[in-house]
Amino acid sequence: MTAEEIHGRLRERFGDDVVTGLVLTDESDPKSPVIYDPPQSMVDAPAIAEVAMFCRDEDALRLDSLMCLSALDRGSNLSVVYNLHSMTHRHVAALRVDVPRAAAVVPSVERAWKTANWHEREAHDLMGIAFSGHSDLRPLILPEGWEGYPLRKDYEVQEYYRGMKVPY
Repeated sequence: MTAEEIHGRLRERFGDDVVTGLVLTDESDPKSPVIYDPPQSMVDAPAIAEVAMFCRDEDALRLDSLMCLSALDRGSNLSVVYNLHSMTHRHVAALRVDVPRAAAVVPSVERAWKTANWHEREAHDLMGIAFSGHSDLRPLILPEGWEGYPLRKDYEVQEYYRGMKVPY
């Protein structure tokens, strides 16, 4: 099944209000546009956990492996991209949710794919995206009490951490 066919299956099941579009490229930098392979199915953030369970459990899809969960800073929005693989059917898909920077909350997909536990903790730690329903959002990489989110474009390195000068 191609990414376009998977996208069509998702739209049939959830409708245009939940699966809002298929993104093929990012042309924000005309000198080096990015072609997404596979294309990204845009999903309304509040529905991502339900869509994830469908992707995993639907016999025709069986997207049983979350290969990667990536968080991106797109200026006013933050994105979470889920790269999926079916070991049964050997096809791939990508889901993407965009959330406002000021209200960066996405439902956890940990119930669908256990590997999401660490991926979501990393995205929370470094990008400040909260994953509602996650079992344990303790810091994974940064020390407890770190200020800010180092992978955001507007990140400013703190001068001191617990009274110690932060080298930069």
